[in-house]
Amino acid sequence: QVHLVESGGGLVQAGGSLRLSCAASGRFSSYTMGWFRQAPGKEREFVAAISWSGGSTYYADSVKGRFTISRDNAKNTVYLLMNSLKPEDTAVYYCAASSSVVAVRLRFYEYWGQGTQVTVSS
Repeated sequence: QVHLVESGGGLVQAGGSLRLSCAASGRFSSYTMGWFRQAPGKEREFVAAISWSGGSTYYADSVKGRFTISRDNAKNTVYLLMNSLKPEDTAVYYCAASSSVVAVRLRFYEYWGQGTQVTVSS
């Protein structure tokens, strides 16, 4: 069992940056961790994922080169650094945990946080 709590969302101007954090309880270091987002009226979509060791990372094409996922297993925390933010990045961002070795699809994630709102103004 893993309990996830996201933080760090907020309102930022286009071109700005935010860093999201996801604090986890349980056997955090055993899980692949991912970030997903859901904009109003749209389906939840994959943003980024990181392997249990942090050695492998995966990104959606829409955020590649702008977002960076990282984790600190000693602090049971995963981060998402978001640079060069665009209005189309506006969404609720969710942290999730997967027992799969590689997981970019939503259905492979067993545990989810409650989400944090990110709003990018133009």
